[in-house]
Amino acid sequence: MVRVPSPESTSRIRRRVASLLIVCACSALLLSACGRNHDSSSSSSPSASGTSAGLSGPEETVALYRANCISCHGAELQGMMGDASDLRKVGAHLTKEQIQAQIVGGGSLMPPFKDKLSEAEVESLAEWLAGQK
Repeated sequence: MVRVPSPESTSRIRRRVASLLIVCACSALLLSACGRNHDSSSSSSPSASGTSAGLSGPEETVALYRANCISCHGAELQGMMGDASDLRKVGAHLTKEQIQAQIVGGGSLMPPFKDKLSEAEVESLAEWLAGQK
């Protein structure tokens, strides 16, 4: 004898499957989100001017950017998460202090870096990014 599930049972199963798919999608999004921290010593060495990926600036700052920011903001500051992540002209509309606050506290999609970067690193990134006009 074949057992046919009731409509209530089928509906409950569909809701559970849909919930599971939503949780999996959200988890995948969070795991691929900004803030990957790569060991910069294992990366290829940038040139003194940091121009190997189209970026110019202090070598240590560019290396810091590559280690912490490139996955969401792109190799050339072009942004990988939509217009809000485009940093090519960020200094034209945000001050150094506003950029520092964003790095430390995060934003709508951006995670906070207050526990990942030192004050000096945040200062260096903010100063460099404020010059992107």
